[in-house]
Amino acid sequence: MDRFTAHESRHGGRGVIAAPHRLAALAGRAVLEEGGNAVEAMLAAAATIAVVYPHMNQLGGDGFWLIRGPSGRVAYIEAAGYAGAGATRAFYRDAGYDAVPARGPLAALTVPGQIGGWMLAMEMAKGLGGRMPLKRLLEDAIHQARAGYPVSASQARLTAEKLAELKDVPGFASAYLADGGKDGGKPPAEGTTQRAARIADTLEQLAGAGLADYYRGDVGRELAADLERAGSPVTRADLESYRAMERKPLAATLRGMKLWSSPPPTQGLASLMILGVFDQLGVAEPEGFAHIHGLVEATKRAFLVRDRVVTDHDRLTADPASFLTPAALEREAAAIEKRRAAPWPQKAARGDTVWLGATDKSGISVSYIQSIYWEFGSGLVSPSTGILMQNRGASFSLDPRATNPLEPGRRPFHTLNPCMAELADGRFVAFGSMGGEGQPQTNAAVMSRYGMFGVPLGQAVARPRWLLGRTWGDDTIGLRVEGAFDSRVADDLLRAGHELSALPEDYSDVMGHAGAVVLHPKGQVEGTHDPRSDGDAEAV
Repeated sequence: MDRFTAHESRHGGRGVIAAPHRLAALAGRAVLEEGGNAVEAMLAAAATIAVVYPHMNQLGGDGFWLIRGPSGRVAYIEAAGYAGAGATRAFYRDAGYDAVPARGPLAALTVPGQIGGWMLAMEMAKGLGGRMPLKRLLEDAIHQARAGYPVSASQARLTAEKLAELKDVPGFASAYLADGGKDGGKPPAEGTTQRAARIADTLEQLAGAGLADYYRGDVGRELAADLERAGSPVTRADLESYRAMERKPLAATLRGMKLWSSPPPTQGLASLMILGVFDQLGVAEPEGFAHIHGLVEATKRAFLVRDRVVTDHDRLTADPASFLTPAALEREAAAIEKRRAAPWPQKAARGDTVWLGATDKSGISVSYIQSIYWEFGSGLVSPSTGILMQNRGASFSLDPRATNPLEPGRRPFHTLNPCMAELADGRFVAFGSMGGEGQPQTNAAVMSRYGMFGVPLGQAVARPRWLLGRTWGDDTIGLRVEGAFDSRVADDLLRAGHELSALPEDYSDVMGHAGAVVLHPKGQVEGTHDPRSDGDAEAV
């Protein structure tokens, strides 16, 4: 029996945290053990994973929070940065570009919102009884950056795979190649120690001066000066004016569960629509043709709506909630042929990120995602601060008629979408995944298994998965399944007209890194994280 078929969840009586890197989970667990609440544990884990998993996230990205308090209210924090004042379509056209570049200084065109989200989360943590000082919450991250952390298998692999497009980006080699780029520009080997002294300095500065220093203090000044020297269109004024904000989360009510996710500019609408449309199909059992086909076809319906509707929240032309009513979900389900695949020519979006979840016995649950978009984001590293800038702005279009055209002050489309669910028996679940286009599909796979069909939590995450469209820089737009996927179901999908291919690996991180934490009605906690990742769940 391998680590996938034997995958189990972790149980505890006080709290649990799940993260795609074990060092981040351990940092969160330590806070729970010291009496911190789930939001405080999440902040510690988020800081640590920004250090030890830099190819997926760092301090120059965005973040999105769902926080459920003991009263049952679900709050949402949007920490998405907007395009800088200099990021105009004319700026890129005049520079000779027909599209926003994906790497380099001109790819670093949006303000990093992530630390602004940490600021609001700190306020919410205190409002929920938290007493942990910021210095304590950043302590483990500072230690890992200063002393060095072991390079993970995925960091080593993705550095090698993306080396050609990253090695010449300012600051990248000295920060993320072996021996600071002095050893012929080689990727670091798995297990070798990598230090991040500038990030340690930055985190120590934030711990002493407060998180607002990132935007309106010494860190912000140094970061802005480095961005200007590199040629980024993000200015100091852009940083100084940034504020994360609280918005109303998206919600949907299904038979047997209520769901929450993040509103635009994220694709949270897609996660809720997939599960909502699938719920209308009346599938009785997991893992068979009806389950997989139903979710894939629901994904197609949801993505068509998403691509037409989702843009900056302040520039929406349709109410996302209108697509989550029972009547709207029923209409979408009625358009699905139960034995035939709809054609799927759409090109998919890529993206890498980390999802983390935490819950505690007081009734606080957190579903959180932070990201720099592609692996290593723009590749641009600020030499003064060590901050690696995201390339989320690459999702903007230079076509003014597009759904998401580039404009200064506009927020880009985000694949990120944390999720939560309350089941009919009182269980409360925080769940999510990384994986770009695969995020809402993985969310639907996990929650349909666990919430609709009663599959144990660990198995709901570990069982073989599928992916429609592209992720991790792949241009495939058809349906892919893992090698361990049931061959009989795969044959049925082929006969139904799905353009299906099997991955060579039985289980692949192409399918994303999923996780979930559960607060049971009597106060017990449970958590799991994907065995496809370098992560873990830790309970106390």
